[in-house]
Amino acid sequence: MTTIDTTENGSNPTEPAHQLVLLLRLAGALQSWGDRSAFNRRETRPEPTKSGVLGLLAAAAGRHREASLADLMELRLGIRVDQPGTLLRDYHTVSDYRGRPLLQAGVSAKGVQKATSPAKPTHVTQRFYLQDAVFVAAVAGPQPLLESLAAAIRRPAFPLALGRRSCVPTQPIWLGLRSGALQDVLRDEPWQASQHVRTAFTRRNKKRPDRIDLSATIDDTEGDDILHDVPVSFDPRNRHFISRRVRHTWLSVPTGFPPADGPVSLEGTGAETGIGAHDPFALLGW
Repeated sequence: MTTIDTTENGSNPTEPAHQLVLLLRLAGALQSWGDRSAFNRRETRPEPTKSGVLGLLAAAAGRHREASLADLMELRLGIRVDQPGTLLRDYHTVSDYRGRPLLQAGVSAKGVQKATSPAKPTHVTQRFYLQDAVFVAAVAGPQPLLESLAAAIRRPAFPLALGRRSCVPTQPIWLGLRSGALQDVLRDEPWQASQHVRTAFTRRNKKRPDRIDLSATIDDTEGDDILHDVPVSFDPRNRHFISRRVRHTWLSVPTGFPPADGPVSLEGTGAETGIGAHDPFALLGW
């Protein structure tokens, strides 16, 4: 994996010139990016995992679960949090349609689930999701591979999902291919938050700044944090992951608002309908 420069501007002059960065907008009503969770409690991390992003790319390219991931594992990833969303806990019950007692969450020394004692016909399970979140994922790698993945994202072979199959992404997903260092590309891409979040932001701040500070997590071999989310295999019979080092940082990103002395957009404020003086939903941040 290529080492990235950790200087202030994030540029890496040693990166090969033929490298590109693929930008993806990951947004939807629900997202769920699990890593170590299993059985009756399925949690989500606060931002997309590398296994989730590479799984989305593999699905777009039409790769089956047993296919090799060697080329995708070498891709470098950066995630920018444009809209963190909120955590949703979903209530589920699980039963065996044959009426058999279910297994418990605990496992034996061999990793086999133990039988419930006393026998239970129904389990209560917990599923956690991020709702109303928006992320920008930047994937850096060789130009031929990135160009093929960009084409696949625009015409995916398999349905795309934001972590779980039930989490359908909104459009647009593909933001384009860029040249440059991973961190620089993430810093230069305009803010991708939803219109209602942008409107609430201007209401709270009473102004429209040119830039906004957003948190980001970037692959860095010298990073001070470790995440165990790099997929070696998605084979259901032999799922395997390894760790990566990352660096957490803040990026000053262009908001995309018009200049302060330019025309003010009324979209989403209620003024275009004549009710701008009274907006009861403003108190809810909508």
